[in-house]
Amino acid sequence: MHVPAVRAHSTKSRRTAPAWLTHVTRLRRAPVPRTAMVRGALGAGPLLGAGIAAGQPGPGVLAALGAMLAGVNDRPGTRRKGLVHIGLPAAAGSLGLLAGALVADATGRWAAVPVLFLVGWVSGALSARGAVWSAAALQMLVTTTIGMGMPLAGPAWLKALCFLAGAGWLVLLRLLLRTPRSPGATRWSGERETVAAVFDALADALRALGGPEAPAARRALVAAQQQADEALRLMRLLPWPRRSGGADDVLAARFGAGVALCEASIALLWEGRPVPDAVAAGPRRLASAVRSGGPAGALPSPRPDTVERLAFDRAVLEAAVVFDRTTAGAHPRQGPGHPRTAGRNSAVGPGLFTPAGREYGLRVALCVSVTAAVALLLHEDHWYWLPATAAFLVKPDMGPLFSRVVNRFAGTVAGVLAFVSLVSALGGLGAPLVVSAVVLAGALVPLSTRHFAFQTAVITVLVLSFVHTAGDTEAAASRLLETFLACVIVLLVGHLPLVADPRVRAGHRFAVTLRCTERYLRHVLDAPDPAGGRQRDDVRGLALRGAAYRALAEARAAAETVAVELPGPFGGRRHDWSAVTVAAELVVDAATACALRVENGVPRPSSGEAERVTTALSVLADALEDGHRTARPAPGPGPRDCRSLRDVMTQLHGIHRLTAEGLPGPSAPCRAPRS
Repeated sequence: MHVPAVRAHSTKSRRTAPAWLTHVTRLRRAPVPRTAMVRGALGAGPLLGAGIAAGQPGPGVLAALGAMLAGVNDRPGTRRKGLVHIGLPAAAGSLGLLAGALVADATGRWAAVPVLFLVGWVSGALSARGAVWSAAALQMLVTTTIGMGMPLAGPAWLKALCFLAGAGWLVLLRLLLRTPRSPGATRWSGERETVAAVFDALADALRALGGPEAPAARRALVAAQQQADEALRLMRLLPWPRRSGGADDVLAARFGAGVALCEASIALLWEGRPVPDAVAAGPRRLASAVRSGGPAGALPSPRPDTVERLAFDRAVLEAAVVFDRTTAGAHPRQGPGHPRTAGRNSAVGPGLFTPAGREYGLRVALCVSVTAAVALLLHEDHWYWLPATAAFLVKPDMGPLFSRVVNRFAGTVAGVLAFVSLVSALGGLGAPLVVSAVVLAGALVPLSTRHFAFQTAVITVLVLSFVHTAGDTEAAASRLLETFLACVIVLLVGHLPLVADPRVRAGHRFAVTLRCTERYLRHVLDAPDPAGGRQRDDVRGLALRGAAYRALAEARAAAETVAVELPGPFGGRRHDWSAVTVAAELVVDAATACALRVENGVPRPSSGEAERVTTALSVLADALEDGHRTARPAPGPGPRDCRSLRDVMTQLHGIHRLTAEGLPGPSAPCRAPRS
């Protein structure tokens, strides 16, 4: 098998502008979320109108605010996924609003600075744990700021309850309003579609084998598998409503067959040989069978002339048996893909006290507390806008700081101009017009996620409408100036040496990837030989492999963000993190191939060789975790009697070269060592 050498990008870019500048105008493409837009229109606007009609504009504003922030998290996915991705941030937001209001009632206004520093540190550190935790941490920080600074009458508990009720209203709309379904689908059949998407992605990956699109297709396959695994785990955690006739078990068994096929396909990718087109047609049939609940029919497989192809042939045979057994409606035995087992021990994420957690926390805490201090010096009341703006800007996992600052200011300008133009054209805003503006802007919130400036403009119109309803009718001009100040402060503070080192941010993510890979390899190589070939029901192995690929996806995202960050005087040496990403992907793929080869009868490497490889993974992970010291080189070449582990060592040498030096020039490529 040919192992591609890890090289730094040495050719001159054809782009006329640097990446940190072109990222400002980058647009995220996605289908138009029509149903989510309907939910957005029915969310904040009616709640605000109800509050005004009842003579209680304050509670109406808080309920509309809860619905608006819930709408930002209303993303595509199953209903259960929506419950978690909307509900957890909403609960955190209500907690933050309660805490902020209690602090404001009990202390002076300058207590906001230390409080926001503490909450900002916790919020930034929690952001390192994943997207849902990041959204929850952001809402907690923003609502804490609003609770301390927005002058609304009423006890703290009532404010928090109104906010939570508004978010709960959008959750109810999420359950009631559904996207158009295919014939025969049920209201809660989103899980079936996510499992079918795994087989579709598998077909795409098989067609791409041996070509330049293979790595991207493999990433899409792993992402689809992770989404399906999350959906099935949530189906177990939120069992209502239950499917009839054991459909949950059938879906889990079919997903288990898909997991085995995905593992074998990654080994085929590692092998690097294309397969006939007929082989890729098999997973398409499986996807159709998942959607319809029927049989899969004949499933072709490649000629089993290598261990990797033999493993794939066995996985195809097992999938055919599973689909045939589950077509009749039988209750299959609990397998590795079952939601009661597949998710155990799979949640591996960084803690609050890791280097990345500390860096994230310090960055957010400093920016929010500094902007709060400046705002308190400028205003007696309504000071919350600056720290709330800083909270939206500085979250390190939400994109490069410079791009977010530019888009935040541009979006605020557009939103303020739209609001002022509306007021001027109509000679003022009465309650019906305010509610109408909120309904229209709420409908645009799901669509606005395509670009941060667009999203900022929509949210600015919403927030100005809320503030106008609360009694601050001259807020537009001052909000524009305060946004500019917040952008300048965040841009300066966010690039200080202690909080802006990309080696810590990206290096930590790759360190987590290597540690997860080390755990997976140790589990595979230390396990007893399975009787009769492939080891079945290896729940821990599946969880560890899934954790490695989840960590790899997070590392790739961190590397992409670092690549488009504004280069400042404090960044130190700039590593080629994109090349490190390629090498890390090859490491995890080779580890998966090693596990599959061992499970299919290939002799295990000696304990000494296996220990040397896992130790090399651990040593390099420790160095990347630190971020400020040079990694020791991996000790020697890989085992000669194990191709997959030899590939692991080859790529570890490449990662060491890429992170021990600065970005190599054309005369200093980072080459894979001979083995």
